[in-house]
Amino acid sequence: MKDAVRHLDKHFESLALLKASSRPPKGWLRAVRDALGMTTAQLARRLGISQPSVVQLEQSEAKGTIALHTLERAAEALGCRVVYALVPERPLSETIRERARLVAERKLASVEHTMRLESQEVLDRKTRDEQQQRLIEGLLRRPRGLWDEKW
Repeated sequence: MKDAVRHLDKHFESLALLKASSRPPKGWLRAVRDALGMTTAQLARRLGISQPSVVQLEQSEAKGTIALHTLERAAEALGCRVVYALVPERPLSETIRERARLVAERKLASVEHTMRLESQEVLDRKTRDEQQQRLIEGLLRRPRGLWDEKW
């Protein structure tokens, strides 16, 4: 699991510039078609569809409702390729570690609450931090369990 996370984090580093990129207001299809000097009728012929269908296609892409396979077909007709990726806001390893910290914190808070209800002594800060760290390390060894709760 750790190797897969490291591999993906390294891959995502090369895609970091995409985070700052956004779809043009009228969509990529329209932007590329206009840049090529191609009319909707010309693109329609290349796709084997009607001109109004091209307009609908461009509108659905601009709204984010276009089907991926349809976008790929239109991109190909424009001499382009669709590059589909999920680009995390931060490295996956950080997301996993932060989630483990949150889960550990909530588990410890629950234990502390129970101890207070039973009039038992609450742990000192150092002991609590050590327990939290052990919990985090255990959760990191089995990260699938991090996502079971709605915390």
